[in-house]
Amino acid sequence: MLNLIVCLKQVPMVTELPWDEKTGTLRRDLASGQMNLACLHALEAALQIKEQYMANITAVTMGPPAAQEVLREAVALGADRGIHLCDRIFAGSDTYATSLLLAKAIKKECADYNLILCGSYTSDSETAQVGPQIAEELAIPAAAYIEKLEINGRTLRVRRLVDNFRETLEMEFPALVTVSLEKYQPRYTALAGLENAFASGNIISLNARDLGISSASMAADGSRTQVRNVFLRKEKKENVVLKGTAANVVNEFLNKYESKISWAIGKDIEEEDHGDE
Repeated sequence: MLNLIVCLKQVPMVTELPWDEKTGTLRRDLASGQMNLACLHALEAALQIKEQYMANITAVTMGPPAAQEVLREAVALGADRGIHLCDRIFAGSDTYATSLLLAKAIKKECADYNLILCGSYTSDSETAQVGPQIAEELAIPAAAYIEKLEINGRTLRVRRLVDNFRETLEMEFPALVTVSLEKYQPRYTALAGLENAFASGNIISLNARDLGISSASMAADGSRTQVRNVFLRKEKKENVVLKGTAANVVNEFLNKYESKISWAIGKDIEEEDHGDE
């Protein structure tokens, strides 16, 4: 039987991005969360492998207590169990610290894994670094932006599109892949899966002590990224009221905004012949 691990992340709704301007980090506790879209595709890839081969799926995430929701969603969709990394000293972790903690959890709870699947990137940062960094921590082969996976014994064959070239790669287990958005369209949650999602024992929580991590070690060997400035772009809107007859309003509108709308029309408005035919 194959043992699969899917690394998931809860991200804020795109319309709710509360930044802490002092620390340069997201206030995830203040925003509604959802499973990162690319992680859903990675989970779907794991579910299809489970349907085709004998496999067990463990979903892993790190975040505040609310992040446990993505694990329950994963179990409802077909994952067998979930592991939640949650501790105050994990807050604000960059990709280096996140990958280090996830790798420690995998070594502790899933040492006999065959394949780790991650989303190709996350919507709240888009660094695409955590997956490859986990592979580096675990000293296993990895391939990013995968659109198709095939398994033959202990060999994994993957296909990906990179820089307009389609590549086919092979590697032996254990291995890690990050899954792109082209294939493995996420499925809907079946009603039958909701009961499993809230069954006791399906999800366990690990804190810093469980992973052998101290506040001192996180301070010394944790996040390496330094955020110097964070700002939100503010749009300025101005309402303009044009008055008069329809013909005069149209002429005034074109005079004011021709340079801004001509690119959308695809030609210079002044080149039009407005004369009588």
